[in-house]
Amino acid sequence: MISGKLSDRVYEYLLDQLIAGAFPVNSRLPTELDLAHRLGVSRPVVRDALQRLREEGLLASRQGSGTVVLKKPGSAVVAFAPISSIADVQRCFVFRYAIEGEAAALAAKAHDSAAIARLGDALASLEAAAKEGRSAEAEDFAFHYAVADATGNHFFTATLLAIREQIAAGIHINRSLSLLNPKQRLGMVQKEHDAIFKFIAAGGEAKARQAMHKHIENARRRVFEGGG
Repeated sequence: MISGKLSDRVYEYLLDQLIAGAFPVNSRLPTELDLAHRLGVSRPVVRDALQRLREEGLLASRQGSGTVVLKKPGSAVVAFAPISSIADVQRCFVFRYAIEGEAAALAAKAHDSAAIARLGDALASLEAAAKEGRSAEAEDFAFHYAVADATGNHFFTATLLAIREQIAAGIHINRSLSLLNPKQRLGMVQKEHDAIFKFIAAGGEAKARQAMHKHIENARRRVFEGGG
């Protein structure tokens, strides 16, 4: 019998099973009824947990096949975050993709020389940390904050500050995983930041947005799919 808030506990159990490979990619999960009997909960509780996993892109409902596994998070992620927090980290990446992509585009359009100087300083701090092999979590957030600040719109900076804890969780996991292969992965992250800076400084709105989108999506993949 699962204890605690039932849908959360079922969600965590299923996510743990996906990470462990108990339900391989492209395999079919047991039915809602089977899972409910196995876990000692009601079908609506199982249904809620499965829906969360569908929203996160891990499962899909297919006619005639039931619930199928699409993908699983990279197994290393659980070393740096409790399973209960992984879903919120995933949602935060989705939110950041939307907000920070537009912030980068607006920064390219609206920045002044002082804002570009601050962004350049933040980039230099990140580069120094990468060369030293440090995780640079504070420097990473500072760079993204400098992009938001370059928009000249305080709502972007206020938004980043409001979700700083959630952003920091994603940065921590991403950079902790990067330290497992620092030369390649930290260098890749730095190149993504370089591209964002270059396009903002050049006033390329579309390319700045695209560079930020690419960076955040790559960060999400590095965390959840074990991507490079």
